[in-house]
Amino acid sequence: MLDRDGFRPNVGIVLLNQKNQVFWGKRIRTHSWQFPQGGIDRGETPEQAMIRELHEEVGLQREHIRIVARTRDWLRYEVPDRFIRRDSRGFYKGQKQIWFLLQLVGHDWDLNLRATNHPEFDAWRWNDYWVPLEAVVEFKREVYVTALTELSRYVPRNDHRNRFLRQGIRPLEADQSYGDMPDAAFDMPPGATFEPDPQTGAEHV
Repeated sequence: MLDRDGFRPNVGIVLLNQKNQVFWGKRIRTHSWQFPQGGIDRGETPEQAMIRELHEEVGLQREHIRIVARTRDWLRYEVPDRFIRRDSRGFYKGQKQIWFLLQLVGHDWDLNLRATNHPEFDAWRWNDYWVPLEAVVEFKREVYVTALTELSRYVPRNDHRNRFLRQGIRPLEADQSYGDMPDAAFDMPPGATFEPDPQTGAEHV
């Protein structure tokens, strides 16, 4: 389902634990890490899509989380032509996303990457709120910074371990610029394409 500008509606999920660390998943059979995300099906609200994707990708149910906040507007990123299937070029542009900030009220053992027959991740870890953006494919980085910045005001600021939140500094302001980030951190095989699954909206190599 694309809008008239060629963007697929999508949700992104920032999941916090009790230490203000965020869930970071490794895409199956790649070396890239990202937040859970997925497409909004026809007739779904963004919140309904988020709850469905949360279960499909990390195995959590509604009772395992508290919804803290969401981005006010759609955040968009375009997918470069070289990552799009040839037969989709010209009408598929990328994703427009609503991002949710969630608090885990369950336990680590409630997480299950094999909750469905089509897993998106094969490993996960907890990271500081400002995740290492050099591990994110380049064309998604600006959306990640925008979403994390907007949602950061809702994160509890009493955790001494997260220096960025305590000091109110964004990671790119603190350490580096976009030009310093290696594109090679996103590992894709030669000739691979980057296209959302028509059923789930998840992007596949």
